Amino acid sequence: MLVLSALIVAAAIVWAARQVAAADRGRVADDSDLQKPRVLMLLQLFAPAIASACGDPRLLIAWQPIANGARQLYPAEFARLDAAFAGTFPFTAAQIDAAHARWTAEWLAWERAHDAQYKMKAIEIEHQQADPAVVRARLDSNEREKLELYQRKYEEYIRVARTLQAMAGH
Repeated sequence: MLVLSALIVAAAIVWAARQVAAADRGRVADDSDLQKPRVLMLLQLFAPAIASACGDPRLLIAWQPIANGARQLYPAEFARLDAAFAGTFPFTAAQIDAAHARWTAEWLAWERAHDAQYKMKAIEIEHQQADPAVVRARLDSNEREKLELYQRKYEEYIRVARTLQAMAGH
């Protein structure tokens, strides 16, 4: 999956570089000639970010402030990249929406697995040959552990989901 993502990013970079070059062919030499190296530098900088964000939505959140800062420093270069990619470079609204959907799907899968895991632990505890008070104490401990882990994971899920929603403008 990561190799496929890397190939897609590499192809996108080549395509974007060709689009930028094609747009430059008819222009008179001006400050756009100075933008070319910066455009390529930005493509190289954000290629790993695009590839890694495909696999982990949290990485998109980590890279977005860098992209925003670079966008402020190099508005003309980003305008050219946006035109070449037909969307906001390096992360389009569609990519952000897809990351949010993936994050939610991963959360739901984790939640089901977490519940099943602790149900199995409870069944194992109930079937132990031990004093009923000991069994009850172990079941209570299992339930506390389950809830603590759930709470930590849920806080992370909500933090990332809200950030992705804000990035997408929802």
